[in-house]
Amino acid sequence: MAVLTVRNVPDEVHRALRLPTAQHGQSTEAEIREILASAVKPEKRVRLGDALAALGRKVGLTNEDVAAMDQTREKKPAEPMRFE
Repeated sequence: MAVLTVRNVPDEVHRALRLPTAQHGQSTEAEIREILASAVKPEKRVRLGDALAALGRKVGLTNEDVAAMDQTREKKPAEPMRFE
């Protein structure tokens, strides 16, 4: 796990951290880890499959449309790229 040092934290910010730390019954370090995690991680990750399904619903894509695309798709595997 990485170690992070934050210097020059204003006294009023440090004092303000004490209240939620005491309310949650944890160390200041644990409270800061939670604050950082909630600031940089979205509450709900956007998953690619969910995003594509939502896009399909938005444009009105039906199962018949998908079946038609599947029938027209080339079935043989693609040739690998050559860098010669």
